[in-house]
Amino acid sequence: MRRDIPGTFCRYALPQMLGLLFNSVYFIVDGVFIGNRLGRDAMAASGVAVPMLEMLIALSMAITAGSGVMVSLALAQHHTKDADQHAMHAVVTAVSAGLLLALLGNACIRPLSVFLGSTPGIQKDVTTYLSIILSLSPFMLLSFVLGGLVRNDGQPVHAMIALSVGSVTNIFLDWLFMYPLNMGIAGAAWATALGPLLSDLILIPHFLFRRGSLRLYPGRVHIRLIGRMVALGIPSFVMEFTIGMINYITNRSIRLLGMGEIGLAAYLLIGYLMLIILTLFLGMAEGLQPVFSSMTGNADHRGLVSMRRFALLVFTAAGVLCYVLVYFFSGSFYRLFTAGDQALLAFTSAHSRAYFSGFVFAGINILFISYWQSIEETGKSMLIALLRSAILPPVFILLLPGLLGPDWFWFGHSISECLTALVVPVCLSRTGASRRKT
Repeated sequence: MRRDIPGTFCRYALPQMLGLLFNSVYFIVDGVFIGNRLGRDAMAASGVAVPMLEMLIALSMAITAGSGVMVSLALAQHHTKDADQHAMHAVVTAVSAGLLLALLGNACIRPLSVFLGSTPGIQKDVTTYLSIILSLSPFMLLSFVLGGLVRNDGQPVHAMIALSVGSVTNIFLDWLFMYPLNMGIAGAAWATALGPLLSDLILIPHFLFRRGSLRLYPGRVHIRLIGRMVALGIPSFVMEFTIGMINYITNRSIRLLGMGEIGLAAYLLIGYLMLIILTLFLGMAEGLQPVFSSMTGNADHRGLVSMRRFALLVFTAAGVLCYVLVYFFSGSFYRLFTAGDQALLAFTSAHSRAYFSGFVFAGINILFISYWQSIEETGKSMLIALLRSAILPPVFILLLPGLLGPDWFWFGHSISECLTALVVPVCLSRTGASRRKT
């Protein structure tokens, strides 16, 4: 392995991982404040809204990933004007998508809340939370896209700082809106929605003051470039969007299995812990995208293979460590949210170990989705993304309880990750064979 591989990994993967971890604090801190200030029903309401939040993140990741590959390849080949054009298209697409979602979402806010799984007792809180998040969604999408562009422009630490400052601001606003101002669940939504705005303000000067190679300037929009960007970003969209889809299916299944509000609240708490673990993997994978793309653009095949192998070792070790921590200490994490609700704490802890039993394979799958996406082998990336999120989880979540009993419901996601990971070596062997032929 080349000596520069560990250093390059740390320079790009770790800042993005830390930035996304801080960004995930948006949702987790909301949960802490909502659980302790407003109680179980409010937690269930915010849990019902999670699929829409995942939809927003999925859109932003699709635009970020697709434009990131295009920008990195252009910069590696010294096509700076093309890179600028790709960056401009990414910003235009993000803002346009956010405005469209804000308009359509608020126009259909009540039917949307019912579709997402709201019960009559929490519908008012659900619609309040969703309306605020959707109204400010352009800022959320833009923060992800600008961060990705800055990272691909060789400034991963700047991107990390922007995400981190936005998250710290969210913590302060959660306290301000929910305690001194007593704004209830609306306060939690406003805090979450305003955090990305500050991130945007920190990222924009990178382009205004020319701190890198990229420039943002008005120009003609080409549908062809947007189409290519979306096509390259589809695996990231699928990977993130289907988290919301699985949340929707899971919330519906919990109701069908008779678990009620305690089941919805417990799944929300498990979702917070899942968010941390997946963010570790997603952050490292996103951080490596410029590295993989740049090595591809420079035809550095030896470096590409060395980085992939080193990353696989790191992702596997991180997955094992995460499950050890979940197995022994997850109860302490859930206690932050339950405010003395021992029934909720016991219910959540009892099912957490089963839910996370196969998440070491989640990291491997996420790594290779990003790897193939970064080198423009979108078919393999899409296959793994679909298997681990859209195809296998619904099957096991819906079938296992009926075949083996309700407790097997909690194993559905992990079994899906395990089976998906078996496909990765097959795709890798085909990649190697095709390269030997060429």
